[in-house]
Amino acid sequence: MKFLYSDTQDYVDPKYDFLNDRPNPKRERYWNDAYAHELMREAPYDGLLVAMSAVRQAEGVASSKVRYSTAEEQRMLRIGARKYLRFDGPKFKDLMLMGDCGAFAYAEHPQPAYSPEEVVEFYLDAEFTHGVSPDHIIFECDLENPPASAMPEAQRRFEITLENAQEFIKLVHQEGDFFEPMGAVQGWSPQSMADAADKLVKMGYGYLAIGGLVPLKVDVIKTVLEAIRNKIGPEPRLHLLGFAKADHIHQFVRYGITSFDSTSPLIRAFKDDKANYYIENGEGGLDYYTAIRIPQALENSRLMQGVKRGSFSAEDLAKRERVALKALRDFDQERGSIQGTVDAVMDYHQFLVLGEGGDESAHAKALSKIRERVQRTLEARPWKRCDCAICEAVGVEVIIFRSSNRNKRRGFHNLGVYHRHLKRTLEHSA
Repeated sequence: MKFLYSDTQDYVDPKYDFLNDRPNPKRERYWNDAYAHELMREAPYDGLLVAMSAVRQAEGVASSKVRYSTAEEQRMLRIGARKYLRFDGPKFKDLMLMGDCGAFAYAEHPQPAYSPEEVVEFYLDAEFTHGVSPDHIIFECDLENPPASAMPEAQRRFEITLENAQEFIKLVHQEGDFFEPMGAVQGWSPQSMADAADKLVKMGYGYLAIGGLVPLKVDVIKTVLEAIRNKIGPEPRLHLLGFAKADHIHQFVRYGITSFDSTSPLIRAFKDDKANYYIENGEGGLDYYTAIRIPQALENSRLMQGVKRGSFSAEDLAKRERVALKALRDFDQERGSIQGTVDAVMDYHQFLVLGEGGDESAHAKALSKIRERVQRTLEARPWKRCDCAICEAVGVEVIIFRSSNRNKRRGFHNLGVYHRHLKRTLEHSA
């Protein structure tokens, strides 16, 4: 089972100055930055996925979803996605490079943002190894398997997706089959998704991409896959699109999943309340730790709101920030106690909670929980036990929740830990 990471222009400044919080003065964005597969000893994934909606603007595509400038799009299509992503060295040249349309970005639009002709041209120019047919996402999944007549909008999207798939595979064959076409599966129920999968196999697809999974719970996804496998048998390969339940992937081995893509290990590094840092626990599972939040006092919007309300001063915040950072770095060098470090961190962190407003009781409850998580992280010192290139290079900085260069590095570390954990899990289940 292959794990693909969905590219969202995630790279860091490899020469970032952590002590002074300054980028490399000679840095040019992208050109001097490093992707996860460049910064780590091994690629922390088995391939990359690029969504067309992240690269190309179109009617119906939310502008916030488009990550590439026009110049960047043009360069990617001129030299190919593998070279653009610097995923073309000897270590990476045989790894999967997949394109899809990124249907989430135009989910609110009545029609898909791109025609099959545009998508085939985009995939060919980008030189992907695999490409998913243009789909129109369906969010509902009713386990009661209602008839199509009861789901008119879902049925419309279901038919659009299949019509696109029919046209898409014809065009791919006409162009010489330079990449493997993957048929997108959309449906409003396990039965309708199984019917869609069956129709795609009859069109000639040998690799199907199951969409619409993001909001579904693990048990619902299992029911969908059970229905699909019962309908199409064990041979067609399956990819899970935007699989957000990466921690549960071991439960899906029996469904014969060939590949899946997820951004979850990286995103959780800076969007999860408490599970920001992954590490294998030696017992076949992962342990999760809370990163230590010491944001930049004069750049954090929550802290600045408190300053504007007159709740606290910017000068005092900056002083406490410096004390918290020093205490954490001293602790890392065995020059401070756990309690003293927790006190210094919480003395600063309290203002993040106060900056949100609310009553004293709610503040006390929130701070108590955070203090408990901070203490657990410091007691475990997980960054000291990790031998990945990120943790060896930057040490305690990886556990500090502060600015993109630390937070993304922690996300890269999580990708590496997750990838290694997945491989071991699959080896043991074989």
